[in-house]
Amino acid sequence: MRHVLTAALIVTGVIHILPLAGVLGPERLQSLYGVALTDPSLVLLMRHRAVLFGILGTFFLASAFVPKLQLSALVAGFASVVSFLALAAMTGSYNAYIGRIVTADWVALGALVVATAAYALPQQRT
Repeated sequence: MRHVLTAALIVTGVIHILPLAGVLGPERLQSLYGVALTDPSLVLLMRHRAVLFGILGTFFLASAFVPKLQLSALVAGFASVVSFLALAAMTGSYNAYIGRIVTADWVALGALVVATAAYALPQQRT
């Protein structure tokens, strides 16, 4: 089960690292989200969001190999994914680019459920 937990955390990590490309600027952000970002303040906020997702994704990847980080990673993962899916459901109307992110977060949620089940099973943790 340890390998299942590792794989699920890697999947979650990769999904969260993908937005890191947005740090490269407004053109990359537009290709990720399908919206033109012309306000420099909004570009700054979105680029910072990209950095935060990079940090979170890196944390998930590290937790895949460091058992002491796994519980915290699972909590952070559920907070990230469930909050976005809830906000998307409340918004209801978004473009196809955001729809891809919703789909990716459903995949991440599935990975987190699998990871949680694997984590909950008795195993040797170091």
